Amino acid sequence: MNQSMDNEIDSIFQKHQRNQREALIPILQDIQEQYGYISEEAVQKVGLFLAIPTSKIYGVATFYDQFHFQPKGKFHITVCRGTTCHLEESDNLLEEVSKYLKISQSEVSRDGMFSLETTTCMGACGRAPVISVNGNYYEQMTIDTFKELIESFKQRAL
Repeated sequence: MNQSMDNEIDSIFQKHQRNQREALIPILQDIQEQYGYISEEAVQKVGLFLAIPTSKIYGVATFYDQFHFQPKGKFHITVCRGTTCHLEESDNLLEEVSKYLKISQSEVSRDGMFSLETTTCMGACGRAPVISVNGNYYEQMTIDTFKELIESFKQRAL
């Protein structure tokens, strides 16, 4: 862990009561908000701070979908797999997205541009199927509109 990251995590710890296990989730949320993911080094540092084994930290963190242990791509794509989106062929969309980007769920493209995950519901059922890219929602997606969207992100990145 570099010194800057180490100092930033220390400042996160200062916001929370020392050795209070109840602070685990808020600390992990703060670290992820700061870096976009939770590194192995950060988990070890949290374990020392809260006097909790890293296995317990991973046990808690992996229970929640919100925590990530790998960096995301510049454009993080989430495909909704809720009931309505499922009925509107989100499974086919996910398969095509995966093929088009040459990555599977929870992976990052080789160039670091795109990452892919699914979620159980985005709450936009009336406009299914839905994806989000970096938190921005795109509704009534088709394979063609998805490809157009990805090409626009590629152009934006140049």
